[in-house]
Amino acid sequence: MPEISSDRDCQTVITTFEMTPGTCYDLLDELKDAYENFISHQPGFIGAGLHVNDAQTRIANYSQWRRREDFLAMLRSPEMRERNRRISSLCKSFEPVMYDVVDAYD
Repeated sequence: MPEISSDRDCQTVITTFEMTPGTCYDLLDELKDAYENFISHQPGFIGAGLHVNDAQTRIANYSQWRRREDFLAMLRSPEMRERNRRISSLCKSFEPVMYDVVDAYD
């Protein structure tokens, strides 16, 4: 699991997916498969978490990478581009956004 810390030198990416309750678990299955079989094996990957809201209309994904370029290389790979086409067909929208952790609290 990623460690949230402002002292850690890494790239944090938070992606939100919007979908209907009817496709939530299909999308979750696609995301789990992507992490288990591809994303987690990419250079620079540190860790990730998947979160589903109680209405099953949103999934939030938190991931950390050693460098911004590692995340971008994974995202632009032919395998991930194909996976993103399937993911896109299961949701209304999704948007990965890169963040820097400026502070963390326990």
